[in-house]
Amino acid sequence: MLDVTAREEIDDDVRARTNVARLAAAQALTGANSAVIFATGSIVGATLAPDMSLATVPISMYVLGLAAGTLPTGAISRAYGRRVAFIIGTGCGTLTGLIGAYAILHGLFWLFCGATFLGGLYGAVAQSYRFAAADGASAGFRPKAVSLVMAGGIFAGVLGPQLVQWTMDVWPPYLFAFSYLVQAAVALLAMAIVAGVDLPKPAVADMHAGRPLASIVRQPRFVAAALCGIIAYPMMNLVMTSAPLAMKLCGLTVGDSNFGLQWHIVAMYAPSFFTGSLIARFGAPVVVALGLALEAVAATIGLSGITAMHFWATLMVLGLGWNFGFVGASALVLETHRPQERNKVQAFNDFLVFGTMAIGSFSSGALLANYGWSAVNLVVYPPVVLGLVVLALTSIAKRRRTRLEAIDEFPEPSI
Repeated sequence: MLDVTAREEIDDDVRARTNVARLAAAQALTGANSAVIFATGSIVGATLAPDMSLATVPISMYVLGLAAGTLPTGAISRAYGRRVAFIIGTGCGTLTGLIGAYAILHGLFWLFCGATFLGGLYGAVAQSYRFAAADGASAGFRPKAVSLVMAGGIFAGVLGPQLVQWTMDVWPPYLFAFSYLVQAAVALLAMAIVAGVDLPKPAVADMHAGRPLASIVRQPRFVAAALCGIIAYPMMNLVMTSAPLAMKLCGLTVGDSNFGLQWHIVAMYAPSFFTGSLIARFGAPVVVALGLALEAVAATIGLSGITAMHFWATLMVLGLGWNFGFVGASALVLETHRPQERNKVQAFNDFLVFGTMAIGSFSSGALLANYGWSAVNLVVYPPVVLGLVVLALTSIAKRRRTRLEAIDEFPEPSI
């Protein structure tokens, strides 16, 4: 019986590794979508918007799309399977490029915002790639599967900013218009890749199986995982969203901004080759705590100067902190649900993360315009401290509970 179980786990992991390769490639191509939007959104926004304080609204609409797309992604995945959701997402990505280019050509600010909202829907679907990689995998391989898919973002860090650099002046005087057309083609390529992902369709019995969502999300472990994700991703987004425009306001070039964003994205995803191993060795809470601490370090660097080197260092350390914080928080989420509960729990977690991001992102433009780059960095500290405190309290409570259970199971002999 044990041999049969072991063989099934091996077969599952073979299929999971094949899926990981496809999903990592799709992650790289989808990451180019977000990289193009983050590299150009605030600059195009400043050009098209009626007021400077609205410059980051296109990026905020992207984040709003992320939040709005998470629950529908989970619902479609439960009803029709993840592959259908992936294809719909890449379709949204194609529309992002086509509509974005049209909006730039015709100077339509709100249509451009609509394009970036569709880009957010695409990004919301892509966020489920990391969880899809764990479907069917053995317990030991799941953290590595999550981190390896995230590692695909390394190539996005190269592809996205370089795509902007190579294409931004192709269609003068419409800066970045051709970049969005190329992004549409990249999304079509991603669609071809995700169409071949081999994921089981959800069983009818699983549609309404499992515990109620309300009881799952009240678990202290889930509260800590969701809170740390809410802090790690939105704080990174706040600083990253503001950085390209802040660099322009400080007299730096678009090339400087693209270079910083490129290495920021590489730093976001490069650690994913070993983040899963770190989680397996030291535990997810330790890795999350390290990530949050690094985001605070990034904010400190941002406060120390406004040269290109300061911006680049801020963005790189910020990316590294995001990786440890967000991948670690995602691994914590996997510990809080049963297989038949995964879609609704994962979608709800992402809804919390990206809903918070949307709220913060809409205020980032006004924060930068009215209070400056220093204020953007100062905002990072309080949430990071809160996350570290909650994470420590949850870990202490778990260790205490484990110790008490051990005492109950093996009581000391009476004398």
